[in-house]
Amino acid sequence: MRPTQADRHDVPHDDVPGPRHLDDPVIAALLAGLGIGLLVALQVGPIFLLCARTSARFGFAPGASIGAGAATVDLAYAILGALGASLLLTAAPLRVTLGLAGAAVLAYMGIRTLYDAFRVRLGGESELEVVSPMAAYRTALLATASNPLTILTWAAVFSGAAVSDLAGEPWHAAAFVLGTSLGSLIMHLALAGAMSALGARLGETSLRVIDVISGVGLIAFGAVLGVRTVQSTT
Repeated sequence: MRPTQADRHDVPHDDVPGPRHLDDPVIAALLAGLGIGLLVALQVGPIFLLCARTSARFGFAPGASIGAGAATVDLAYAILGALGASLLLTAAPLRVTLGLAGAAVLAYMGIRTLYDAFRVRLGGESELEVVSPMAAYRTALLATASNPLTILTWAAVFSGAAVSDLAGEPWHAAAFVLGTSLGSLIMHLALAGAMSALGARLGETSLRVIDVISGVGLIAFGAVLGVRTVQSTT
């Protein structure tokens, strides 16, 4: 006997064939990752300074590219942390080599920024006056990847998420990792927008002050990374 209209209304929705919507755990994992990504990007560190300084001096597009580069590496490191790559960093020689190399890269960027602050600008003489988005993206990739010890941080974050069942299943883990990258990107885009708007209203002297603060900060973060790397061997 064919089902009546009333019978069809009584069929549970879960039994009706068709595409399934994202379940709540996936959404929860995505939102949790998004929040963590926002908070990590909000911390004042070398990439924060680099994004702020680039946006203020060169405008939104290069600053946004810094954020995109940082989010790209954050995504890669979060994936590596989730896959257990942090175990590789338990080898002291590799950890020390990567840590000191990262410290050198940050120090170099800081010195270069200070040079830009104090050099005499004669007008239209250098490509440093205009940074292309692609060049800024490459700089962000190098600066963010210069601290591979960040994998340890993401591994710890992912472990906590897995223990709390936010990333206990493969799809949940993928949503969590994607959320961290999106959170990082959103925060850096907001920073780029704010600093580019501020930079457009500042004079050359104020921009040089930002250069100095960013340069000193990058050197300081490089020094801290180097010291912590050496201390980890003792």
